[in-house]
Amino acid sequence: MGAYDIAVAGCGPAGLATALLLARDGHRVCLFERFDAPRPIGSGLMIQPTGQAVLRELGLDGELLAAGARVERLFGRAMPSGRKVLDVRYDWLKGGHFGIGTHRAALFDILYRAVLAAGIPIETSRTVAGSTEASGGRALHFADGRSAGFDLVVDCLGTGSALADPCGYPLAYGALWASLDWPENAGFDPAALEQRYVRASRMVGVLPIGLRPGSDRPKTAYFWSLREDALGAWREAGLDAWKEDALALWPSTAPFLDQIASPEDLTFARYSHRTLPRPAKRGLIHIGDSWHSASPQLGQGANMALLDAWALAKALRDRRDLPDALDLAVTMRGFHVRLFQLLTALFTPVYQSDSHVLPFIRDRIVGPLSHLWPATAIQAAMVTGLMGGPLRPLGL
Repeated sequence: MGAYDIAVAGCGPAGLATALLLARDGHRVCLFERFDAPRPIGSGLMIQPTGQAVLRELGLDGELLAAGARVERLFGRAMPSGRKVLDVRYDWLKGGHFGIGTHRAALFDILYRAVLAAGIPIETSRTVAGSTEASGGRALHFADGRSAGFDLVVDCLGTGSALADPCGYPLAYGALWASLDWPENAGFDPAALEQRYVRASRMVGVLPIGLRPGSDRPKTAYFWSLREDALGAWREAGLDAWKEDALALWPSTAPFLDQIASPEDLTFARYSHRTLPRPAKRGLIHIGDSWHSASPQLGQGANMALLDAWALAKALRDRRDLPDALDLAVTMRGFHVRLFQLLTALFTPVYQSDSHVLPFIRDRIVGPLSHLWPATAIQAAMVTGLMGGPLRPLGL
């Protein structure tokens, strides 16, 4: 394996993990970030056994578990009936699996400190505008008019990447998120992601996410499903009207709602479904949301990005020729990406849509049957991200 000059565009978890893996293999890596200082964006997420496998190879899984919350179950009820329609347990699969609920800031902090310790250079205030093929590799172009040449550019800029061709479509439903203190003695399971649904058009969820950097009080990610085109009406109605609706749907969440004092305490997240048909070309590869993005219903976004980063590092070890290595990285990840993009497209309308038929089927047919084998194992495989056996081709 030769050592390459590699630019990693984007300092999110995907970019930081990619930079660490490639630098440890001896490549000359430089990170580029549009902000004046790298920082996390977003609230809570789940690191599944797939993502944990990559963090374990980086030696960072212990830090994440110490900062995060061990999640062993996903549980949801349809309202107002109270019918149990979601109950997925990690121990339905052999292997002692579990998820780790974490704040994005905690995951970012762990990876960022490792990047700094490795001495990987980070150029900030560098907004990427595009790239072109160049002699021996690819030129990376910035919004300030400057350019730089590399053997390889790794695109970790996410769904709106300037390095990727437009594709896919925006999803109608997004979510309001807030990071709140975990209330003591409120009756919530500290090892479970809990949700409540009214058909598929209203959903509220509570995810334990452990500690934020600099805090010693456990946190919660609270989220409320909302159509993007209804965001304006939500703002006009006012916070008190929304709190009244949220409390009526799930009265036990009062300790969370009491912490939300203004609309600015909530952040609206938008989602899209897209899969680049050509994730690699000469001197350029897209990973994570730059390659494939979807609704967070199956909670695989960050985990898929970590697997992509590992696949790229492994492919560069296994192939001397750079184009062959990029093709191998895409091949190793292709089936798993297509599978979970399909599963997410199929299951998202069941929990986030205007349909009346799908939630009826979910509540009265699928829900009761989901507690029987083999549905239990199938659900657990989807939640863990292990369906399709993604780890073995990657040597994990």
